Amino acid sequence: MTHGLSKYLLTFLLLLSFSQSLLANKTITLKHNDIQLTANLKLADGKTLKDDIILMTHGTLAHGKMEIMATLQNLFAENGVSTLAITLGLNQDARTGFYDCNRLHTHKHTDAIDEIGLWMNWLKQQGTSNVILLGHSRGGNQVAWYASEYDSPMIKKLILIAPQTWNIHEVKNNYKKNYNKELIPVLNHAKALVNQNRGEVPLKHTDFIYCKDTTVAAESFVSYYNDDKRMDTPYLVSEYKKPTLFITGSEDKVYKGLDEAVKFLSSRNNIKGHSIEGADHFFRDIYADEIIETSIEFIEE
Repeated sequence: MTHGLSKYLLTFLLLLSFSQSLLANKTITLKHNDIQLTANLKLADGKTLKDDIILMTHGTLAHGKMEIMATLQNLFAENGVSTLAITLGLNQDARTGFYDCNRLHTHKHTDAIDEIGLWMNWLKQQGTSNVILLGHSRGGNQVAWYASEYDSPMIKKLILIAPQTWNIHEVKNNYKKNYNKELIPVLNHAKALVNQNRGEVPLKHTDFIYCKDTTVAAESFVSYYNDDKRMDTPYLVSEYKKPTLFITGSEDKVYKGLDEAVKFLSSRNNIKGHSIEGADHFFRDIYADEIIETSIEFIEE
């Protein structure tokens, strides 16, 4: 009887080990609003979904397997930390790769907040209880927005890598610089359509985010360009209570004023800032190693 029980336990443990090895590096899918969402799960050696995990969100029109996300997943795993790197749907089924600017844009900045919540629920169903939310660039803002509005005991800390800042004057200046036209007339036209309950109307030959001469739904244009203080990540975390780490690059030219805002926020006990000398917005090569070193130290505090 004892021998039979031991044999049963051994079989059970082997099956458990096998099932975890299958999950070690796997694409996970969820259904949401008639589209399939995907995420790349990378479990560190010896870890399961019941251990701590980092939920990672990428930047504008990017994806969960872009260079910085893939690099960080590999480096975190080497340091014993598991990660789930999500790919935001942007209203495309089973989306992969960078968003094609030739496609109609119907996605909104705030769609990510719902999707982060779905992945948090999935982790909860798997038995995960401790989650660190990590976001890069626009994803940093979306992570902070989710945490500030839907905080839960599962969220232990935030890691925000070169997160989005927002200043409408800078946004207007950048639009003018990039596209040689004024933002406000386009924005006002899009707002008027939204106010007429015609937000789905496509604006053709419109410059939008990184896409020149594209087609974008009026409500999508408003979502990305409307002057909302929640688009500014330092504002979002100014009242947030949980430990938050800002990682910035000294050569990052994407978001102005971030270092100054982080220095101001760092006077609070729960917020830390770390600037990586020489790094640009994407923290390639040795700069990714410093992200990991700083993040691991922060996680273990």
